[in-house]
Amino acid sequence: MSRIYSMAYLTANGLPPVEAVTLAARLGFDRISFRLLPAGPGDTPPPLLSDDHLVREVMAALADTGLTMADAEMIRLDADPDLDRFRPFLARCAQMGARHVLVAGDDKDRSRIIDTYGRLCELTWDYGLTADLEFMPWTGIRNIADARELVEAAAHPAAAILFDCLHFDRSDSTLEDIASVPSDMFNYVQICDGPVPYDPDGTAMMVLGRTARLIPGDGGIDIPAIIARLPKQVPVSVEVPNVDIASKVGVAHLVKRALEATKAMMGDA
Repeated sequence: MSRIYSMAYLTANGLPPVEAVTLAARLGFDRISFRLLPAGPGDTPPPLLSDDHLVREVMAALADTGLTMADAEMIRLDADPDLDRFRPFLARCAQMGARHVLVAGDDKDRSRIIDTYGRLCELTWDYGLTADLEFMPWTGIRNIADARELVEAAAHPAAAILFDCLHFDRSDSTLEDIASVPSDMFNYVQICDGPVPYDPDGTAMMVLGRTARLIPGDGGIDIPAIIARLPKQVPVSVEVPNVDIASKVGVAHLVKRALEATKAMMGDA
């Protein structure tokens, strides 16, 4: 069985959604992800949540190319217990055929976020979606152990860990932590490289993650050691946003190089 490759939202460096679908299909991706909710202050994703005409265009492009929507970004869990506010987002994700929702855990009250995440899993499952919890060192879910704690506490089929090479390398997680996670806790993983050394400030790590990741093999992350401990056929999301490279060689060339390098790292060249 061939491994599934998805083009992450950030990798296309802001291409309009229909253009992103066309590019992903031309380069040989199987799936694509979109951002419907802001990831943070100042983020303005395409208006897929509100623009019905744009959604119809995107879905037509998906049908024409044979691509499907892998995941949608993103839900940020904070201290607000009201999850009904995410229903319009989840309904749109389901309409577009998404499989997974990327979830970040900002709330640092552990007992509260365990409860909130468990309820979120029940809610996403109602829409046919999983809630894939991405650990990030500057959030309330800092490492693999934190994410696994919430997923195990939820004990729900929608609960999963989203593994990201960059966040793993910047966290205090270990290779043994990856190997110990049951394979069914991973629905997909995000592969990229990053500079080593790096600025450990949370804001600096966040900015780098959104604008200056590196093509696999161009940085200092031990990607082969990571891959060796991931499930063998886990779907891969190629997440390599790099504004500088895209401005110099073009978005299409950046994405092409990122996919080729990722496939080579995964042994699928």
